[in-house]
Amino acid sequence: MNSKEMQEKIIENYQRDEQMMILVFAQWCVNHDLDPEELYKKAYPHQALNSALEQACELTVPKEEAGEIGDQTLLGVLSMFGNEDLVYVVTEEIEKRKKSN
Repeated sequence: MNSKEMQEKIIENYQRDEQMMILVFAQWCVNHDLDPEELYKKAYPHQALNSALEQACELTVPKEEAGEIGDQTLLGVLSMFGNEDLVYVVTEEIEKRKKSN
């Protein structure tokens, strides 16, 4: 594999992993009766709607059919991709949920 092919493969893997992170975020939101697009807008108010998030939202399943996604798992995945503003917003939602229980 030459350097260009390797670089393309790395980019392809990153994009696939990033899409998986977005899907995990969207499903976590659905599992907790939250709107993923609303939380995203809260974290990134100056960005246009994320088309990858729209696609991920279409792939989510009702929370009754979904597996559990732990809060710490989501926070770790978001941090891994540098989504610190989204981590902050998600953490706020986790705290609200804990206070209401």
